[in-house]
Amino acid sequence: MPQQVRSIFLSDLHLGTAACQAERLLDLLRGYDCQYLFLVGDILDLWSMRRRGVHWSEAQNTVVQKVLKRARHDVQVVFVPGNHDEAAREHAGTLFGNIRVELDHEHVAADGKRYLLVHGDQFDKVTRHHAWVALLGTWAYDVLVEINMWLSRLRRTLRVPGYWSLAGYAKRRMKSAASFVSNFEESLLRHARERGVDGVICGHIHVPALREHDGVTYINCGDWVDSCTAVVEHRDGRMELVRWSEPMARVLEALPAPQREPAAAEERLRASIA
Repeated sequence: MPQQVRSIFLSDLHLGTAACQAERLLDLLRGYDCQYLFLVGDILDLWSMRRRGVHWSEAQNTVVQKVLKRARHDVQVVFVPGNHDEAAREHAGTLFGNIRVELDHEHVAADGKRYLLVHGDQFDKVTRHHAWVALLGTWAYDVLVEINMWLSRLRRTLRVPGYWSLAGYAKRRMKSAASFVSNFEESLLRHARERGVDGVICGHIHVPALREHDGVTYINCGDWVDSCTAVVEHRDGRMELVRWSEPMARVLEALPAPQREPAAAEERLRASIA
């Protein structure tokens, strides 16, 4: 049975690219039912589709169908576009198939706390002022992600459990990347304080996080290219960063035949995520 939560926050799916880990995302969507679904930018990767062509898998198509189905069945879906799907910003304030498009959005959690939802590219000085550097960085990141895809296939072939990210490792090891992430967080927190909200929920930099700074909560949803993370709001308003590193079907396939009990496997996976 899916777990009942109040809200799900997703960002940086990068649908339309080979790097999008749609199978893992589908598994997460099957694992949770919600009242609110927030899409916090870079859902479609129009940049990559223009540069490298469209890669649209069956799993990606199913992701879109599931989102549209939820929107039709009383789930409130809000889409805050990012820089990779910024064309949608021209349609802010419009409903598309019961999905509301907003430049930013203020969400009131069950515990009364107010969260500002923005993609975050507006607070990225490189993207705003040095477009060529941003494009170079995007190219380098794409190369790392492509290498990582081959490594992931090799790990699956060798039946190595879990998920390891080359791009994530590189970001953690580079001091310049750590400085960029810190500056990005500080800019978002400053903006949240100016808006008088209790927290900010964003994406953009593909670095998942959930922490409090002087009474203001910074939450980054991560991505579905590298981190495979989402944020869920529980019924009491508590926010949780969920790491979905291994599709449930693959976990069950990897188990010895006598132990293939879906309920038990799901409990073990959820325990490891928690």
